Parts: sequence; C-alpha cells; structure tokens
Amino acid sequence: MQNECELSVITVNYNGLKDTCALIESIPFNENMEVIVVDNASLQDEASLIQKKYPQVKTIRSEKNLGFAGGNNLGIQESDGKYLFLVNNDTVFENFNVRALINRMESSPRIGMICPKIRFTWGNKPIQYAGYTRLSRITVRNQSFGFGEEDHGQYDIAHPTPYAHGAAMLVKRAIIEKVGYMPEDYFLYYEELDWSMILKRAGYEIWYDPSCTIYHKESQSTGQDSPLRTYYITRNRLLLVKRNWHGIYKYLAYIYLTCLVAPRDILKYLIKGRLDLSKATCQGIFTFHFSLFT
Repeated sequence: MQNECELSVITVNYNGLKDTCALIESIPFNENMEVIVVDNASLQDEASLIQKKYPQVKTIRSEKNLGFAGGNNLGIQESDGKYLFLVNNDTVFENFNVRALINRMESSPRIGMICPKIRFTWGNKPIQYAGYTRLSRITVRNQSFGFGEEDHGQYDIAHPTPYAHGAAMLVKRAIIEKVGYMPEDYFLYYEELDWSMILKRAGYEIWYDPSCTIYHKESQSTGQDSPLRTYYITRNRLLLVKRNWHGIYKYLAYIYLTCLVAPRDILKYLIKGRLDLSKATCQGIFTFHFSLFT
C-alpha cells in the first residue's frame, strides 16, 4: 500500500457506463478518499471511457468477468483506504454521509461491517433494506426489514443485523486481512451473505446504520427476470447451504430446495411461458448437484 487514505469507494462495472457515471457524480471527492471502478470485462473498454471523463477516479480493466466478489476483491487489492465502501454501480447518493458509518465502525472493535439504509430510486423511494432477519435453516429465506415500505423514519435506529446487503457495505481493511476476501465461488448473488457468516464466526458484528442512505436501481446489469439471475439464485442458494450448514439441517435444506422449490418454480415459469427461466432453474440444480460428485 502506497499512501493510505481514509476511505476507498469501490464499485464494479459491467456494461453499466451510464449507471456508473451517475454514481460517480453523486460522490463528493476529497483528499482523504479515493474512488475505484473495476470494469469487469464490459463489451467495450468502459474503464478508459470513465478514466477520460473522470480523471480523479482510479479505473481497473479486467479482461475477464470475475463476478461480483472477484471484481470487488480486485478493487480491494488495488485500494489504499483504511475503510472500504463497496457499493453497487447502480446506486446513487443524495447525501454522502459515510462519515456516520465510519464513526459507528470506530465506536467498537467488535463491529466488522456496516450497511447504510438502502432505498429504491422509483416512486416514493421505498425502503429496500433496514437490516435482515435470520435465514431459515430449511427454506434458506429471510426478510429485509422495511422492504417496500415508505420511509417515515420508522427504521432510523441503528442495530446489529445478521447479514450485510451487497449493494452497500463498509468494512475495515484490517478486518479483511484477518478473515479474508469475499468468497468468489458464487460469481453472482449470495456471496455477501456467506462473507457475513465468515465475519460473524470470526467474532465480529454486522450493523445497519440509517445515518447514511444510498438509493438503489436494483439489478440493472442482469435484469429481474433473466435466465442469468435465475440460474445463479437457484445454484447459489444450495451452495450457501453447502458452505455454511451442518448436520441434518444441511440435508433438509437440500431436499426442500431441490424437491419442492425447484419443481414449483419450473412449473410456475412454464405456466408463464418462460421456458428460458425453467431451463435456467434446471441448470442451476443440475450444476450444483453435479459439483457434489466432482
């Protein structure tokens, strides 16, 4: 590390030049921070376009799509900040109050990661995330506090939460050096939940702090109903179980996801005429179970 700064804001770009530029323009630059954009093998060299438009931004061009975790990890390796704020490129700030998150982090050595309040960008900007409930050990599902609700300040008290939200996570570099980088087995989806579990097992707390808010456009790069998203959601929910569940609950979760959820989803997509999503679900199930025997 050359010259340590206080904060590194890191985002991963994949064919998302417009969104990434909007994020950059919502960040007030200062001498104690750096902004890093990892271009994850976009079809054109968007790193060069961003560097030309925003010379104050550090850009990294990866010739291979490293996925969400791999792209962020590359940015972390090239960063100098004491604190690392990993944000999706389809997010924007209205008030860049990251100092409040840093103050929260510094209030206790047990705090390993902090997420801001996350709101959607449309309509009345409803809440997307104000902390999580715990994942069910069988269904592998949980709830996001406040999801879809208008923000009337009802979630304006900071509190510990079981998991971070991948759209915006502040973490201390020293903690990454202890627990390791974000797991790259997933490529897309669920890696931040796995990373959260790694931090928790190492004895750290994860917090939600509404003193800072970020606004999220949600899945602009993959699409809400894309085969890519369906494949990785299907496969990676099982992968999360494989990596983190133990004993009877691991096998109960396998049975539930494979024998109940997957057939239900396949039938639902077929009824809707989405053969592509049915196929993606089948591929996700097959790929995971094939990996168990290879």
